[in-house]
Amino acid sequence: MKIVHLADLHLGYRAYHRTRALGINVREADVAKAFREALQRVLEIGPDLVLVAGDVFHTVRPSNSAIADAFRQFAHFCAESDGARVIIIAGNHDSPRAAETGSILRLFDEIPGVHVVHHGAKRLVFPELDAAILCLPHSELIASESATAIEPAPHVAHNILLAHAAIDDERLKLLMDFGAARLKRGAIEPEQWSYVGLGHYHLRSRLAPNMFYAGGIERTSLNIWAEADALPAQEPELRRWAGDTWPEAAWGKGFIEYDLEDDSVAFHTLASPRPVIDLTPIIRDQEEAEELDSAIESSLAKIPDGIDGKIIRLRIFELPRDIYRELDHKKIREYRTRALHFHLDTKPPKAVRHEGSAAPGRRFTLEEELAAFLKGRWTPSSKSVDMEELVQLGVRYLREAEDTHALENA
Repeated sequence: MKIVHLADLHLGYRAYHRTRALGINVREADVAKAFREALQRVLEIGPDLVLVAGDVFHTVRPSNSAIADAFRQFAHFCAESDGARVIIIAGNHDSPRAAETGSILRLFDEIPGVHVVHHGAKRLVFPELDAAILCLPHSELIASESATAIEPAPHVAHNILLAHAAIDDERLKLLMDFGAARLKRGAIEPEQWSYVGLGHYHLRSRLAPNMFYAGGIERTSLNIWAEADALPAQEPELRRWAGDTWPEAAWGKGFIEYDLEDDSVAFHTLASPRPVIDLTPIIRDQEEAEELDSAIESSLAKIPDGIDGKIIRLRIFELPRDIYRELDHKKIREYRTRALHFHLDTKPPKAVRHEGSAAPGRRFTLEEELAAFLKGRWTPSSKSVDMEELVQLGVRYLREAEDTHALENA
């Protein structure tokens, strides 16, 4: 039996205030295009089961156009497929805070061949396939005490677990977006299951021979630079984890094909995602703005096929404000016009201050201030708090907030 595993579609995602004809946001159109390509590729594969592991939409209340297009695409897929069953669970982006609000995903239950689990755990059984799927949507796992036992069904040849959650795995900490329910790695015993399909983490990741995050179909994370096509050499931790989580580069977007008969696995990379380039940062050693202008131009010139239509970030460290003001901003505006989004992220030199003893000292960063506060001036109410993990979580939130602020003001 063959299955296909998709996750984190984030239909209706919008960014950068660029629009196409009829006022459609360019990034929303990008995501819709990737979704159509994915379903067409899945049709060609002809699986028995299609697992969609949550976050079908980017918001709880997506636009009418996003809803209508998703409905048409799923309906067309089911009509054209050779009896494939589509199983959709709700992720944190799909789940309203109040259960009585209702989930937009209920609409897709009206399509023959589509099965939706949006609130509460549910086991779907398909006798004709001798298969059972335990579905754990976000609302089930976010509850403080879930009554669901994560156990396979007896007397079934193929048991599948489908969940939208942040798995407690050391390799995933730096790149995991917040907002999802957390699920301890030990709560899942992959060897008891034929397949474990996960959603929420946007980079495809293999946590066990039969346990996967499919990753997203487009780059829609809060920090999209963590999903860039080419990582700067200065990001060794991200590069190392990419190698750990998959034998090939983990940054391509697509879906997983898995054969339950022989446990073979393949990742299908989509051609449609828009290029996202995080250039190697410039550490300023030029004294003149003209030299820095040349360094910026040289960095952009290294991008294959140019900058047009791409999403690009270039960081410059140790850049004083007076030199920043002297940069060729007309040229920078030209770059921003040609690219879909060009984010020139400049960091001023670290300020130096004098402490009370008149001895020179360095001004602490926000991250250092946070660590000092949590470790030295704050007493947790529970002894079970892992201080190092709390500090790492706080630092990650600060970085994500800084990236979001920079994107909104670029």
